Amino acid sequence: MTTGTAGGLTWSLRDRTPEDLTLLADTVPALPADPSAWSDGGGVRVCVVDTGVERGHPFVGPVQGSYEVAPDPDGTLRVVDSGPPPDGTGDACGHGTACAGIVRRVAPDCDLYSVRVLGEGFTGSGDALLTGLRWAVDQGFDVVNLSLSTTRPKFLETLRSLADQAFFNGTTLVASAHNTPVESFPWRFSSVISVGTHREDDSGLFLYNPAPPVEFFAPGQNVQVAWTGGGTIRTTGNSFATPFISGLCARLLGSRPKLTPFQIKHALYLSAANVRVGEPGTRIGEPGTRGAS
Repeated sequence: MTTGTAGGLTWSLRDRTPEDLTLLADTVPALPADPSAWSDGGGVRVCVVDTGVERGHPFVGPVQGSYEVAPDPDGTLRVVDSGPPPDGTGDACGHGTACAGIVRRVAPDCDLYSVRVLGEGFTGSGDALLTGLRWAVDQGFDVVNLSLSTTRPKFLETLRSLADQAFFNGTTLVASAHNTPVESFPWRFSSVISVGTHREDDSGLFLYNPAPPVEFFAPGQNVQVAWTGGGTIRTTGNSFATPFISGLCARLLGSRPKLTPFQIKHALYLSAANVRVGEPGTRIGEPGTRGAS
């Protein structure tokens, strides 16, 4: 129990009134429930934090900026502009290109950026991940796709702090759940949008999970994705369901640029194929009484 006057509390209204906090909200219910009616993501900046993205890939299209985590002479990690690499590619193993291609397919008009934090063989360090993610959050990207995670507990609190910073500053983090039943982060944080896969054939289907921590299921099994060398492969993993949801976030923001990460998550929930809008007071998990509209 704490004592003291309300005026001394850090998170109190103090001498303000409710009228002082009045906001003009960009209401989520005004959005069409059908994602096909949302924008194509024009004007929305999406950053793929991954293995890099192959430049000029026909299924990725233009990449507005390519960056990578690199060490200074003293070993300090920082983010630098990748520049045009000699071989014309910017992906160490294909994974980032696959994710970028899915974002582009779902939100064709978005602005794509890449930060390479992993190298060949999908290898990298937690410090590189933190450096790249911190840079992306500081840049204020609208959506950050994280089709990766770390199992190292020593990075947990720093990752949580970065996820919270993004959430409060208006950057939506979309993170893939681990493909195996292990503790990993940041997908388990409530401040991010966490994604797993479903095995339905519908390539546009996404579902809300009423039993988190995974919140949404999207296409990620035997999906065709862009890969290095300008081609495609078929592959499976939560990594490839995640950029589908990132693309939907971009389309939402293209329709309503002022939506917060909280509102985006709620809009996705209302638009999921398995969610029906019930009468006032209906609890999550109860059968809906009417279709979403």
